[in-house]
Amino acid sequence: MVRVRDSLNYYVARANALEDNVRLYKVVDGVRRQIAGQNLKIAGGAWHALSVKVDGDLIEVAFDGTRMIQVRDATFSEAGKMGIWTKADSVTHFAEIDIELH
Repeated sequence: MVRVRDSLNYYVARANALEDNVRLYKVVDGVRRQIAGQNLKIAGGAWHALSVKVDGDLIEVAFDGTRMIQVRDATFSEAGKMGIWTKADSVTHFAEIDIELH
C-alpha cells in the first residue's frame, strides 16, 4: 500500500499466484478499482519481489525486477503512509521491506 490516507483510501499493488497476475488498484472510500494489470505465471511456494515506485502522478509496479505496470493517476497526489496488504485467500510471508524516500 502506498500513499495511504486512511483505511479507506490508498493505492495497492498485488501479485497473485492463485490468479497468475500482478495488479494495481486504487481504493477510494473503501471501494477497490483496478487501475492496471498484467497476467503472468507466478510460482506458488517461491520467494518473489514486488515493488512500487511513485513519483508525482507516475506509478510503477515491478515484479521480480521487471516493470509490469507504468501508469499515471493523480487520485492521491500527496505523500502518505505505506503498508503491507494481503488477501485472506493467500498465505504470504514478508522477508524484507525496503523503503526509499527521495
